[in-house]
Amino acid sequence: MTILHVDSSINGDGSMSRALSHAVVAHLAALSPSQTVVRRNLAAEPLPHLARAGVENAPVLEEFLAARTIVVGAPMYNFGIPSQLKAWLDHLAVPGKTFRYGAQGPEGLCGGRRLIVVSTRGGIFSAGSPYAAFDHQEGHLQAFFRFLGITDITVIRAEGLAMGEEAQQRSVEAAKAQIQTLAA
Repeated sequence: MTILHVDSSINGDGSMSRALSHAVVAHLAALSPSQTVVRRNLAAEPLPHLARAGVENAPVLEEFLAARTIVVGAPMYNFGIPSQLKAWLDHLAVPGKTFRYGAQGPEGLCGGRRLIVVSTRGGIFSAGSPYAAFDHQEGHLQAFFRFLGITDITVIRAEGLAMGEEAQQRSVEAAKAQIQTLAA
């Protein structure tokens, strides 16, 4: 079994999404040491944005298709996902390989996989917040991967990270506690 660990933060070692996504992968690997971990750092090695339809990045696609668990570190930038993460998604959406259109509409071809999104945000954008409508991060990722057929989706969220040290500490501790509940 393979875990694909994708980081997309531009903040390097100071990134909370990176620290928490690493904690997820370490936890899963400890539960099942025989798993192989493949890492992709989209900030250090950015993918080209799509230039024309039908052009795919075969190694990126094969890496994704080989994984049974995908862990995505996804910080919120300007209410959405980082552009380097969007570029990666664009390389995964390949007709006939990850989805197809049939008589009933689109059909995802990537079922049987597990997705864990590590979502980090400076503010509070979760349901019930007056800013919930600004969240174009988590919904985007969930919709995209459901389109590909992945329905086993878990979101580990740390938000309010820019709202003072106490709020940050509470949020990070809650995210770490959620990580500890993940099964192999």
